Amino acid sequence: MNFFELGDFPLTSGATLPGARLAYQSFGELNAARDNAVIFPTILGAPPEVLNGWIGEGRALDPRKYLIVLPGHFGLPPSSAPSNTEGDFPEVSIADDVIAQHRLMTEVFGADGLHLALGWSVGSLQVYEWALRYGEAVRRIAPIAGAPTPPPWTKLWLRTVVEEPLQGADDGLRRVAHGSALTAPPRTFFHDGAEVWPALGFDSLDAFVSGFWENFWLPQDPRDVAAQARKARTSWPGRPGESLESALSRISARTTIAALTGDNLFPPAELERLATLIPGATYRQIDSVFGHLATFALSADDVKAIDDSIQQALES
Repeated sequence: MNFFELGDFPLTSGATLPGARLAYQSFGELNAARDNAVIFPTILGAPPEVLNGWIGEGRALDPRKYLIVLPGHFGLPPSSAPSNTEGDFPEVSIADDVIAQHRLMTEVFGADGLHLALGWSVGSLQVYEWALRYGEAVRRIAPIAGAPTPPPWTKLWLRTVVEEPLQGADDGLRRVAHGSALTAPPRTFFHDGAEVWPALGFDSLDAFVSGFWENFWLPQDPRDVAAQARKARTSWPGRPGESLESALSRISARTTIAALTGDNLFPPAELERLATLIPGATYRQIDSVFGHLATFALSADDVKAIDDSIQQALES
């Protein structure tokens, strides 16, 4: 893991994040034309290395062709977060993340523009921020299972399933794990007689909840999780008071939107509507029994379909 030291970092709120640092990993090199940079921000609760499996020779994200940078974000260790910062941790925003990432790309890698900004879930929030904040410097975007701002149900999910259980409860992270297990997968995941978790190596529902969800959430610091959830819930890439339609109409990047069947957090119908609001955007739907969890690379079919979507975006 590498770290970009930002010093005392001014936030969009007017506050300052002291001794700010951004964790990142990188693969490949910037070419002579300086036009092959790809940024791939990570998701809620997962450091950059969880995305390593999507990168490799012969894959869509081939480090022989592209400089691929996986940045962390504020609130998520080992980047600056409540658990590793002395004193009160200030409120941070998706915009703060992207401003820091832009400095990373320009100051460390010398990349003035992006061939592609790619991400899913919370990563997609950052992708849309990139497109609107840096305009023509971002030539392509590929938001997968994500939106410029969470839809109302997802904002409520972030508050009631993630944030509120962490307020003063000793078992808050376990409650987050169980709430996520109930609400994040599609309902078909739990169909009696056709349950999906045996394909993941779990022999019961309890084993799936413990081995997958608790294993993901329990090692984390509640303060970090809450900070990330608040940041995601309040994200907005447009101008103050601007409508979603107006903001998306300003995107100049070639846009490839992909949705996942059964995704409760970012439903396909909502993402398909977003595609109609962005000039020239293309939309595709990826069929998966895992819904939003397809981005965890739980099946070979999902991996191929998502790789194909990334390839389409890279070549658009």
